[in-house]
Amino acid sequence: MKISAKSMALLGLLLSASGVATAAVDDPWMVRVRAVELNWANGQTNGVATNNVQAQNTTIPEVDVSYFFTKNIATELVLTYPQNVNINVGGVQKGTIQALPPSLLVQYHFTDLGQWKPYVGAGVNYTIFSNRNNILGGAASVDQSSTGLVAQVGFDYMFDQHWGFNADVKYVQIKTNVNVVGAGNIGTLNLNPLTPAIGVAYRF
Repeated sequence: MKISAKSMALLGLLLSASGVATAAVDDPWMVRVRAVELNWANGQTNGVATNNVQAQNTTIPEVDVSYFFTKNIATELVLTYPQNVNINVGGVQKGTIQALPPSLLVQYHFTDLGQWKPYVGAGVNYTIFSNRNNILGGAASVDQSSTGLVAQVGFDYMFDQHWGFNADVKYVQIKTNVNVVGAGNIGTLNLNPLTPAIGVAYRF
């Protein structure tokens, strides 16, 4: 699936907005390491609904890198390695695919609350699927990739100038068609996960 013009236009506007101020920022980099719960929405259409094709919820590790252009405006790159996603058909596990879901977001950080640093963000996710035909013994497969928007809210609670605790929730648009040998495209699985996460932050 190609990146949509609408998604790229939105990301371009957000990135443009992030560059409006050029004042130097002390310790402009932040790295967060989180444990993330993938709660799939599993919206279904057509034959995907008839056969009750779903992804199983799971917990994954995540690392993200942020750069602060100003004390309020930052970009965040969300990274992980390809994650196993178990696929159920009719309530029974029938295969495992892999998903690599990096995201790029622009954030606004609120800085007048002492050690509490809440933020909101929006951006674009690009998910790459591998082992795509590892469903029903190779009889079914998913698309190669998915592109969608991401929204987030979260906060950092800073213990000192460098170390902090982070909590974050994202909503990510991810969808894929399900294809069956001999039948073709039988419908769409709208994964659209809600991803609550907690972790540690280090700013430098």
